[in-house]
Amino acid sequence: MPFFEHHLFICTNERDESASRPSCLPKGSKKLKAVFKDAIKDAGLKHRVRANESGCLDQREHGPVVVVYPEAVWYGKVHVDDVGEIVQQHLMNGKPVERLRLPESCINNEHCPHRNAKSK
Repeated sequence: MPFFEHHLFICTNERDESASRPSCLPKGSKKLKAVFKDAIKDAGLKHRVRANESGCLDQREHGPVVVVYPEAVWYGKVHVDDVGEIVQQHLMNGKPVERLRLPESCINNEHCPHRNAKSK
């Protein structure tokens, strides 16, 4: 069997409600993973694309967060209604869904303006 063409990492991290920054699980990421798995299967991609749960991706202000590899495309505020578009447009046609992409200035950057706005 060939290697997977894409891996999706869906943050399902949960923090205590008193944490200074939010987490993705309360925003529906567990359901999101299930919907991705079903959509991938329905699109005939089950043996080419793998959807995985992930711990914290350090983008919780943008949650739920999904990362697609090998392209390293980071999506934020992904909801179940967005899954079909990501599967069709990105996974099947190779074009990332631009309206959901996180700004490069926020990825792996503790100075993301969204993070700073939340922590004040």
